[in-house]
Amino acid sequence: MDEEVAALSRGADRDSLFMQAQLALPGGGSVTVRVRNLSPGGMLAEAKVTVAQGAAVEVDLRNVGSVAGRVIWVGEGKFGIAFDRAIDPQAVRRKVVSQSDLPPHLRRTGLEKGPLYRRR
Repeated sequence: MDEEVAALSRGADRDSLFMQAQLALPGGGSVTVRVRNLSPGGMLAEAKVTVAQGAAVEVDLRNVGSVAGRVIWVGEGKFGIAFDRAIDPQAVRRKVVSQSDLPPHLRRTGLEKGPLYRRR
């Protein structure tokens, strides 16, 4: 593991959040984990799964993709992962909204001119 990334994991500001991610386990299989906080160099995960300290894992984070890392500590139902490369935590937080997710009155047909909002 890169020492610079490990230092980021310990010293960087962490974003508290509550989201889910898929964790690929050593030896195969995957499990859904709750991400409790996230920094450029690592994350705190919560799950009912046993992982060994030092185990190599991969976590699939929204808008970032698969990130390799190592379990650096294990507690009761929680564990910390140090990423092998730094990520952008803000990218993970961004929710991707598609046109079909919008209510019908906010969808654009492409025929409108000007801004989406109405001036009064």
